Amino acid sequence: MMLVIRESGRRLGNRIGRADTFLRRFRGLMLTDSLPEGAGLHLAPCRAVHSFLMKYPIDVLHLDSDGRIVGMERELKPGNLGVSFRGTRSVVELPAGTLERAEVQVGQTAVFEPSDEETPNTHI
Repeated sequence: MMLVIRESGRRLGNRIGRADTFLRRFRGLMLTDSLPEGAGLHLAPCRAVHSFLMKYPIDVLHLDSDGRIVGMERELKPGNLGVSFRGTRSVVELPAGTLERAEVQVGQTAVFEPSDEETPNTHI
C-alpha cells in the first residue's frame, strides 16, 4: 500500500504493510534491524504502540476510523511506551523523520492507496 496525506498530496510511504491479526500486531517491528525509507507498518485495530525490543526510533501516526490524524509521535526511541491519543483506531509506524519532512499535521487525513511496490501483509 501507499500512504498519502490527502490535503497536501505528500506521500509518506509506498511500501506500507498491514498488521491486522493479533500475531502480526504483536510482532510489529520488534527484532528488525531497520525500517527503510518508504516502508511502514499499519497496525489495525491498535490504540498505542511500544518500541520494546527495537533497535531504532520510529515515527507513529495515530488515525481515527476515518483516517483522520488524531496524534503523532516523532522519533519514538527504542525501549519506550507510546502515547494513546483519544480517538485512535489504528496506527502507522514509519521511519523516524518522515512526519517532519512531510510536514504532517494533526487533523489531516491519511489515505491508503494501492502501490506497485506492495509489501506483503506479513512482516516488513
